[in-house]
Amino acid sequence: MRILVIGSGAREHALLTGMKAPHNELHVVPGNAGMADLATLHKGVVDDQANMVALAQDIKPDLIVVGPEIPLVAGVSDALRHAGFLVFGPSQAAAQIEGSKAFAKDVMAEAGVRTAHAEVVPAGSTPEEIDAALDRFGPTWVVKDDGLAGGKGVVVTPNINEARAHVNAVHKAGNPVLLESFLDGPEVSLFCLVDGETVVPLLPAQDHKRVRDNDEGPNTGGMGAYTPLPWLPTDGVQRIVDEVCVPVAREMVRRGNPYQGLLYAGLAWGSEGPAVVEFNCRFGDPETQAVLMMLETPLDDVLAAVARGELADLPPLTWREGYALTVVLGAPGYPEKPVTGGVITGAENTDNADSDDVAVVLHAGTSRGENGELVSAGGRVLNVVAHGATLEQARDAAYKRLEQINLDGGHYRTDIALPAVEGRITIPN
Repeated sequence: MRILVIGSGAREHALLTGMKAPHNELHVVPGNAGMADLATLHKGVVDDQANMVALAQDIKPDLIVVGPEIPLVAGVSDALRHAGFLVFGPSQAAAQIEGSKAFAKDVMAEAGVRTAHAEVVPAGSTPEEIDAALDRFGPTWVVKDDGLAGGKGVVVTPNINEARAHVNAVHKAGNPVLLESFLDGPEVSLFCLVDGETVVPLLPAQDHKRVRDNDEGPNTGGMGAYTPLPWLPTDGVQRIVDEVCVPVAREMVRRGNPYQGLLYAGLAWGSEGPAVVEFNCRFGDPETQAVLMMLETPLDDVLAAVARGELADLPPLTWREGYALTVVLGAPGYPEKPVTGGVITGAENTDNADSDDVAVVLHAGTSRGENGELVSAGGRVLNVVAHGATLEQARDAAYKRLEQINLDGGHYRTDIALPAVEGRITIPN
């Protein structure tokens, strides 16, 4: 099968790795330096419909997988389907589940899905209107950019001045703001394959958004993740499917915008069970890197079945035993002002893919320098993904591999999954 993946990060590197097979010919646009051994790299503007259609017509892929949210919200999947290509990724109308948080709230209200109370503060609101809205929330304020923000458009703070500052910053960019009530309980990420009203869950994962250990510092696109979740109730995944994902899928069908692709539900598991924090219209990053390491079913078969509208006919997914964990290496200054161009050493993968505690390096923001050296080219530079029979073994393998990689000024969290290993994650009564 000839496959084209759209995107350039570690998520797309993981997707390509999952579809690597002798019978597959892989292409990626624009890709990054770490993907060159897996796929043919192409130049292109991923959110330009005409550009992506022209590239697809040149490559003639049997399947196109759209990785990031920006081209999905820009309608690239619609344009590719209209041109006759088989595409994994929701339509532009369905992608509004991530493109507009206000839209997502309306869908959840109609579907009867538990989520935080929310209020939209339009751009152009007066200082008095902003203060009045803030006074209706707290003592912990959740302030969200209503548009796409790459996972960094949310501020959660007990400080009303910080909340007000974020409202003003989002308004300055011309976007409305969503104020939400704070949801208690540990967070869960659940990816579900969706084809109309057919919903198939993948393994649950947990992301670590804050830049520093102990969940300190600003939000990032994600500094690490692990799967599965030893603290989640045994019926946890099924409850999320039944109480969240199936009702939302049915509501999208009812609205005439059936969902076809990957629906990412970000939830908080509180005393009353799961409640939605946000939806994404694509595989999440960095959770995808860990989840796909656990998948034994051929990924290309899975994505093609969804794209063809045949998810209901797909045999049950099979998974490896054990746990997988990913840790992100960030560039100096990330997330505020990433410094790029630093030389990276020690990031080469070895041929030990059958080892039970294998750790592999996936590239997120990398390129080649003038002399062919590997250099940083983004805020999140690399992911180390490891598997182990236990979560602790997966952690050890990942951090052991990270110690072999050098990027001057690069940083990573040292506590990914540590609260779970130490039994410190509890669900509120």
